Amino acid sequence: MAAPIIRRALLYVPGSSKKMLNKSRGLNVDCIAYDLEDSVTLGKKAEARQSLRHLLEQPRAAGIREQAVRINSVESGLALDDLQEVLKSPHLDALVLPKCNSASDLHFVTDMLRQALPSRHPSSPASPSNPIRIIALIESAKAIQNLPAITAASPYLSGLIFAAEDFALDLSLTRTPGLTEFLYARSAIATAARAANLPSTIDLVCTAYAGAQAQKVLEEECANGKGLGFNGKQVIHPSQVEVCQRAFSPGEQEVEWAVRVVVADEKAERAGRGAWTLDGKMIDVPVVGKARAVVEKARVCGIDVEGVWERWGDQEPE
Repeated sequence: MAAPIIRRALLYVPGSSKKMLNKSRGLNVDCIAYDLEDSVTLGKKAEARQSLRHLLEQPRAAGIREQAVRINSVESGLALDDLQEVLKSPHLDALVLPKCNSASDLHFVTDMLRQALPSRHPSSPASPSNPIRIIALIESAKAIQNLPAITAASPYLSGLIFAAEDFALDLSLTRTPGLTEFLYARSAIATAARAANLPSTIDLVCTAYAGAQAQKVLEEECANGKGLGFNGKQVIHPSQVEVCQRAFSPGEQEVEWAVRVVVADEKAERAGRGAWTLDGKMIDVPVVGKARAVVEKARVCGIDVEGVWERWGDQEPE
């Protein structure tokens, strides 16, 4: 069975920079997306593809959970060459598909994956622990309108990403600090991903990354995105990674509350109690379900859940 997917921070690394490619192996990040799209000029595409193929032939570095490549869009005509090269790499985990405007974009990539890597189909018994995955970038009004079809288009799809800058270009919007101009699109993406049971909903890039004020902006954006239902964020600089990983992990008090609820619920269930209280608050099935989800995510994030469980093992339902 495949390990739970967690992408609190998805870091883009230019595929044309050999220096950055080598430095990336020393990072500690959930997902690195090596970029063949915007950061690589047309004349450098072939060289970048080969560099990435060689990089992904090496065993995955210890601090990296997932290695992805952002290919060029299907409509660009460059995706086929990208896929033919990078799918030869044994340590590729995922593809980031930009400008995914309709189900047909995903059908194209899905057909390529089925032909090139049949054993890494999500339902293949031959490789249950490492299926290859697609993460789709939602960048246009057309994509927002087509979200139900996009989320149902491929068994390889494991997440949606909101690309704010291209979306703003498509709708002639001006990005503001409050991000209110993106509220509808972001809510639609988070809702569609949840409805389709996709593991990842990855929020927009924070373009500020230098200085204390930039960190404050990043923290505010993370909190805002988490409040909308996103569980991760795109980052463009290593200094942003730790902030995002912390923001999209369960907090200390959140984990403590969740553990208390789960511990007490197990005792309430044995006693035949469907609803009960804790600290004067009613606890019912939805609350317990959320608490269990928090506990599981905390484990995946490397939080010492067992230590918290030991402290609250005597918790009783009220």
